[in-house]
Amino acid sequence: MHKILSGKNLVKTYGKEKEASKVLNGVNVAISAGEFVAVMGPSGCGKSTLLFVLSGTDTIDSGSVEFDGEELSRLNENELADIRRTKIGFVFQQPTMLKNLNILDNIILSALQGNRKNAANTTAKARKLIEKTGIVGLEERDITEVSGGQLQRASICRALMNEPEILFADEPTGALNSKSSEEIMALFVEINKNGTAIFLVTHDAKVASRADRVLFMKDGAIKTELTFGDVDGYDLEDRMNQIAVHMRDLGI
Repeated sequence: MHKILSGKNLVKTYGKEKEASKVLNGVNVAISAGEFVAVMGPSGCGKSTLLFVLSGTDTIDSGSVEFDGEELSRLNENELADIRRTKIGFVFQQPTMLKNLNILDNIILSALQGNRKNAANTTAKARKLIEKTGIVGLEERDITEVSGGQLQRASICRALMNEPEILFADEPTGALNSKSSEEIMALFVEINKNGTAIFLVTHDAKVASRADRVLFMKDGAIKTELTFGDVDGYDLEDRMNQIAVHMRDLGI
């Protein structure tokens, strides 16, 4: 598989002088088309910062990020916004949706911004995603009238509206109970099997065990990684045990 995204020698520092903290310290990472990559590590190790840098939503002090052959630092803000809108999807721990819009309108809002002339087609696509993610019947509800798991499903629908090449997810199950978490991860696996690459940040070994590859971060650097074999019919318990061994060896 060809690489769709790569970061080389990524350095990111927050603060200045004595207050400076190097959050990314020479990180190198590459993601292939259709790959499912999870990132684990202790709080403050740089996991989320790496996600934001790779997705073009944050800048770097030095190094380079290349997406689909384009160096992101050479693009202006409008060009970056266009890539994020058309080629990248985002799912966060706490879905950010507008309170004055219902579930359906929240899902289609960003997609309509680039396709207002085809509102009917956009709405039809949203309804297909709503059916696929199991939240049919909730379209007209306010965001306060659904559960956390249902709201996360709606945010996944929104992220998939423009058929992104890669989906970035930052602790997408962190605010959910175990049942909802398992259901959301099953959706991610299905999305990935349909060809969408996923880059997921998590502290949960069970969540990370669904990925093809797990990167382990500590002190702003990727210390090691774990690549799993055949993804079909895999043993989640065995994968979780392998992850636990890597984390223990790294002291995280």
